[in-house]
Amino acid sequence: MALIVQKYGGSSVADAESIKRVAKRIVDTRRAGHDVVVAVSAMGDTTDELLDLAAEVAPIPAPREMDMLLSSGERISMALLAMAIHSMGFEARSYTGPQAGMRTDDKYGSARIVEVNPKRVREALDEGAIVIVAGFQGLNDDTQDITTLGRGGSDTTAVALAAALKADVCEIYSDVDGIFTADPRVIPKARKLDHVSSEEMLELAANGAKVLYIRAVEYARRHGVLIHARSSFSAAEGTYVLGRGMLNPRESEGEVMEEPIVAGVATDLSQAKITIIGVPDVPGKAAEIFQIVAKSGANVDMIVQNVSAAATGRTDISFTLPKADAAAALKALAGEQADIGFESLVHDDQIGKLSVVGAGMRTHSGVSAKLFEALSIAGVNIEMISTSEIRISVVLRGDELADAARAVHTAYGLDNEIEATVHAGTGR
Repeated sequence: MALIVQKYGGSSVADAESIKRVAKRIVDTRRAGHDVVVAVSAMGDTTDELLDLAAEVAPIPAPREMDMLLSSGERISMALLAMAIHSMGFEARSYTGPQAGMRTDDKYGSARIVEVNPKRVREALDEGAIVIVAGFQGLNDDTQDITTLGRGGSDTTAVALAAALKADVCEIYSDVDGIFTADPRVIPKARKLDHVSSEEMLELAANGAKVLYIRAVEYARRHGVLIHARSSFSAAEGTYVLGRGMLNPRESEGEVMEEPIVAGVATDLSQAKITIIGVPDVPGKAAEIFQIVAKSGANVDMIVQNVSAAATGRTDISFTLPKADAAAALKALAGEQADIGFESLVHDDQIGKLSVVGAGMRTHSGVSAKLFEALSIAGVNIEMISTSEIRISVVLRGDELADAARAVHTAYGLDNEIEATVHAGTGR
């Protein structure tokens, strides 16, 4: 008997029929002799609908009340799923995040988990019940308020429960069959990966891959949780995300897995670029600029500084950040223009980022050359470049991103003969 934590996304519980299908899968797992804990997201587009509703009644909703509102979507899902399981003759108990022992900091809308004490969950399992937990939410002990965990919060809830309960595996269900070499909605011939390292998955998630969220992967790596990403619409095995020292369940003990040169290609259209023109090229100016950007709350990704012009002693600095953060960063920089002494600001929200990720990059040459050759043949111009040990990222025009990704995917020999299936059409 194993202890299995499962997580189902919004598309997997989008309507009554979907909930009954998920309930059957959970019951089948219980019939196989396993203890089961489930973290569940809000149904379908419920969260987006609640956000729209809040915007209609209040231009700037109070953060505390927004978290109270948004956390209700998962509570609906958990109760309906428990009801469906009951109707199949099995005991199920639903718990909110706080009831399940999820303790968070006090940052509304993007709280972090600080402690998990799943006492009631463990008691319910010991009494033979299937446990359903509302994802995406917890309780701050200081304020005694409900807080939500932000994007990917249900994934993080599932992984945190798996870590606290010492589960054998955390199964993250979505509407695709696992983790692919690229987004199958962008590249239909993307190939499903048998396994991927947590290090590679962190880079893929950070650079646009949406099947798993970076906070959940980071939590799993830190706490030694085995993730199995798979589809709730299929019985096929998915992709295992392996932390350091973990054995792929499909592999024989002692069998050595060769690291792929390139595990996948990630795409991201959610970023913008800001260029600060005519910055005095003297020590301390970059520090001033990015202190201002940091105070605006913006999360900077890539940074490029040009060589200064000898005649003027000035340079240009470009950086990328989420589109949602751009307005605040621009306003903050404009307010300090006189003190910093730059000439002007340019905002570009029509960029795309393409990233190539693979642990084998450490030991294989020619990876970057192949990337740049593929983009050159496709007629794509590169605007910015950033690298890590196992990743190369480039910024290019947003309307060229899909074609560029397909060209690069083919160049690295990642194409599959059969097109991938996205069962519900969203990738989540």
